[in-house]
Amino acid sequence: AYKRFSELLPKEERESARSVRIPKSHILTLPELRANPFQHRICHVFSTSETRDDSMSFEDFLDMLSVFSDSATSDIKSHYAFRIFDFDEDGTLGRKDLEQLVNCLTGQGEESQLSSAEMEQLIQNILEESDIDKDGTINLSEFQHVVSRSPDFARCGGLQK
Repeated sequence: AYKRFSELLPKEERESARSVRIPKSHILTLPELRANPFQHRICHVFSTSETRDDSMSFEDFLDMLSVFSDSATSDIKSHYAFRIFDFDEDGTLGRKDLEQLVNCLTGQGEESQLSSAEMEQLIQNILEESDIDKDGTINLSEFQHVVSRSPDFARCGGLQK
């Protein structure tokens, strides 16, 4: 992990890699993130930058790699996936979060964008399936319940090259 982290730095800065922060633009060059529709959210969730620039320390980078490794538990993976999908960071997945999630997954081009009616129907279906307490949002435990019924989540929840 340290080797991969330091390779994101210019050669002259590699000696001090443990104490520097890698800019988000460099993190996004990783093959695993380059095509990931949630690349910006992933950087945001794992960054501990006080300036909120989504840069990463070595510890942040290590946390990210650990969560997406095959050895991470499905609880850990689902916890971070929930944080990544919680675009407004209010602790629940509401309609706006779900809409942004669908847009990220389908791409936001004209030909792939859902109509308002299709989006509303899809969000309604997601909530009917996942919103156990019927409060109009999906909380972490509801999300983890849905994920536990999806064996593909643990396999696909990682950073794949």
